[in-house]
Amino acid sequence: MDPILSLLLIVTVGFGLGRLSIRGVSIGTSTILFVALLAGHFGAKIPDGLGELGLALFVYCVGIAAGPTFFRGLASNARVMATLGAVMVLMGVMSTWICAKLFNLPADIAAGLMAGAMTSTPALGAVSEAVAEPDNVAVAFGVSYPFGIAIIVLFVQLMLKRDPDSAENIQEPGSDDVSDDSDRTSEDELNIEHYVVEIANPGVVGKRPSEVASSADFPYQVTRVFLGERWRPTPADYVFALGDRVMLVGDGAQGRSVAITLGILGDAHDVVLDGDRERKQVVVTSSDVYGHTLKQLRLRSRFGVTVARIRRSNHGFVPSSDTRIEFGDTLVLVGEPADLVRLQKVAGHRPRTLNETDLLSLVIGLSIGLIVGKISITLGGVSASLGTAGGPLCVGLILGHFRRIGFVTGSFPPAAQILMTEGGLALFLTSAGVQAGANVWAVLQQQGPVLCLAAVVIAVLPLATGYLMAIHVFKLSRLKSLGASCGGMTSTPGLAALTSSTDSSEPVTSYIAAYPVALVLITIAAPLLVELL
Repeated sequence: MDPILSLLLIVTVGFGLGRLSIRGVSIGTSTILFVALLAGHFGAKIPDGLGELGLALFVYCVGIAAGPTFFRGLASNARVMATLGAVMVLMGVMSTWICAKLFNLPADIAAGLMAGAMTSTPALGAVSEAVAEPDNVAVAFGVSYPFGIAIIVLFVQLMLKRDPDSAENIQEPGSDDVSDDSDRTSEDELNIEHYVVEIANPGVVGKRPSEVASSADFPYQVTRVFLGERWRPTPADYVFALGDRVMLVGDGAQGRSVAITLGILGDAHDVVLDGDRERKQVVVTSSDVYGHTLKQLRLRSRFGVTVARIRRSNHGFVPSSDTRIEFGDTLVLVGEPADLVRLQKVAGHRPRTLNETDLLSLVIGLSIGLIVGKISITLGGVSASLGTAGGPLCVGLILGHFRRIGFVTGSFPPAAQILMTEGGLALFLTSAGVQAGANVWAVLQQQGPVLCLAAVVIAVLPLATGYLMAIHVFKLSRLKSLGASCGGMTSTPGLAALTSSTDSSEPVTSYIAAYPVALVLITIAAPLLVELL
């Protein structure tokens, strides 16, 4: 068959099978590798060079996406989640090293097992670049990847069964939907509850909502106050007074905790809000807003506008005062119409900006990444380079962090970024799978049972270590611990299983904080493991 047609057929079948869902969990793009292994076993061929290009494009886009949160996460309140991600990667490396020594596994197979067990396709690419013969790496990844997914999903479900209340969407008094659904966004967002509260706590009287110390770090916002016989957006100079009725938006358990702290829960039935004029969705493209926390921005005191929620990376959540706004965030704002217009101008609300892809910046960024990857550094008589995976990843991280260096931009429209990321990954997985397909049966016959056992060990130990540390060392809630554990394992299927079982936004926020650090570290650690072995 023509090589190009073979490529397209493998990608088509792989994407199709990857979309099949079992109890809400699907494998996704990585299914292409299994299809390519089978095709390669039967002698399929694809054009040369596409795999290397796909890998460079994939890791570059991963760096662009992780850049805004990676460096700040190391130096902010997200450092707890970043620490968990780093510990889990370290445990993954240690577990792999032990398995390699116990089972006498070659370095390429061991590193491939780690990439698959920790569900990291960037690590697969990095290892493939670090070894002379990458075929065994793809085979090992293909063996361990299903174990990695299955173990994480089963672990999440087991932990939720131990705490059934965390997996249920329990409607507490006052959390019913308000009439006209005015402060909500689309139905695919995580459940965010509304509470009507009568202020009865003398300790909060005379304080602004952001000044209530006991709940300052909680994901909640006071969006409206009952004034003049109607529900108005919270004024810029508003302070709590006994008997005031306020509307609070927050994550289920923590939102209710704040509501009880403030006063008496009321009935949200029959509450009518002016959502057409007093609510707006704004896309952030201005450096005056992104890169700053809500506490630093003081949007309510400056503009009389409250950020009811943020939509980022296809996930919606209620922010706390320490939440940092990122480029491209969609802010759901509540305020008076004139105030909303003023803030829209400051935020740089230009949705078209997010739909324009600067191809010149893409080509320049990729080229610089490939050049950086070829630079060889000698330490202790050993020469090493970042390679096709490490170079573009590092350049992508830097550009993603600064968003623009000179005329080179470090951001892409969400749709374009997804297309380039998935497309690059598809090319790389197809190439790796087809090349490894000729050896897959021989490797499985020789070491199949051992590879399966090692994959289980490599998946279980980091996952258990990260979860136990989150619970017992950092004292995180069960949902936050599970979210961080999925992030540390770079497991999107694990997060999907978690969010399908609970309506809380805690898992998503902790996953988002841990994931970039773990993703970058495992991509760097995987080729280093090859050197250690």
